[in-house]
Amino acid sequence: MTGSPKVYSDHPGMKLGVERTALIVVDMQNAFLHSEGSITVKRGFDISGLQTTTEPCRALVKLARSRGIPIFFTQYVYRSDHSDGGVRMREMTPEVIGSGSLVAGSWDADFVDGLKPQADDIIIPKNRPSAFYSTPLESQLRGMSIESVVICGVTTNICVETTARDASQRDYRTFVVADAVGEMEVDRHEVALKKLGRFFARVLYLADVSAAWEI
Repeated sequence: MTGSPKVYSDHPGMKLGVERTALIVVDMQNAFLHSEGSITVKRGFDISGLQTTTEPCRALVKLARSRGIPIFFTQYVYRSDHSDGGVRMREMTPEVIGSGSLVAGSWDADFVDGLKPQADDIIIPKNRPSAFYSTPLESQLRGMSIESVVICGVTTNICVETTARDASQRDYRTFVVADAVGEMEVDRHEVALKKLGRFFARVLYLADVSAAWEI
């Protein structure tokens, strides 16, 4: 990144701290990030815009661990027949059915190297873009008295944006890390961050989070 970071939101009243804060790492899986994952091999998408998130996400995880901040890893998974994919799967992306993409227990659905959850981390399996839909995420956050969430991962326009909107509407202070989220198309990445920053989240950068969580 050259020059000053782009400003996607200006909500100075929303302060990021360490207490009652959790990190949500969205869908950092082989399917999306590995050159042999199903998104590239079976669907032909360019994942270069997603792969840029790996190192920033690793840095955020390392920083969160150092401060004792709870870490949630979301994992997009389906049954082997994709019967749990719903109408979107059947009518919008039927080519995925039977492809082996993101099947629970497969290498494709596993977390990318360097971002494997540790024993104290919490894995949230999901089969929809939002990490809150039909998952235990909210009950886990409430049980830990979490008030603020920091979100990183992929993809900006789909699972990151949907999760961030749902977090905001559940009254969590929501922070999205602009250089630790990625999308396959630049315009969708930019529009998603602008929309989130307008009303649903404070969009920060890794350097901002590092400063807020510094020891």
